[in-house]
Amino acid sequence: MYVIRLADGTLRVPQTVSSDDGRLIGNAYVEIRPGDPGYDRWLAESITEEEWAERRRRWLEGNDELEKEFLAFKEEQDT
Repeated sequence: MYVIRLADGTLRVPQTVSSDDGRLIGNAYVEIRPGDPGYDRWLAESITEEEWAERRRRWLEGNDELEKEFLAFKEEQDT
């Protein structure tokens, strides 16, 4: 998950919530605005919404080939 910088400067920071015994409850984004504690630290790691969309597009395109390889491998294992 990436820290996403919105046009107004707000950062969407990924956060994982887990139970006391360590089980994953869920993943979410929290919004941090300029002036909030930790903003400057997260700003250095952030990418724009456009950069995030481009990374996601490239990942999905690359995933097609990986999925084909996996399905071929799985078919080979089943025979």
